[in-house]
Amino acid sequence: MISKKKQIELDDVDSKILSILATDAKMSYAEIGKKLFVSAGTIHVRIKKLTEANLIKGIRADLNYDALGFDIVAFLGIYLEKSHMYDSVKAEMKKIPEVVDAHYTTGNYSIFAKIICRDTDHLREVLSKKLQAIKGIQRTETFISLEEAISRPLILANVD
Repeated sequence: MISKKKQIELDDVDSKILSILATDAKMSYAEIGKKLFVSAGTIHVRIKKLTEANLIKGIRADLNYDALGFDIVAFLGIYLEKSHMYDSVKAEMKKIPEVVDAHYTTGNYSIFAKIICRDTDHLREVLSKKLQAIKGIQRTETFISLEEAISRPLILANVD
């Protein structure tokens, strides 16, 4: 089945709204409107349109995991036994809260995932008791992040 994504034309105001929300999702419609010289009502209508077109998937808080006691960020290269097992492995990985990102990839790994853990004991538990127990995962390679050098949204338009 071929899915048809609803395509909409983005004008300068739409691109600027998306850029503002990507940078500060807490900004009110009124504040965004002031920045862009349009009404809060216009911003509301535009954001509703962008959300319905699935250009805005959701708004969420950017948590400080370190301050919450999660000291380990690791990336996993995951090898699958067979490529057709991807959907079932993905479904099982979604059940593991420590898996915060996962991508189906080309190259050495079938899946590249990001996990967040409290400490190395927690990481070992997630790897051995949760991830490596999933049927279809042949093996994993773990890379522990020493520092997040860059974390930012893609800015579509200059707002200043």
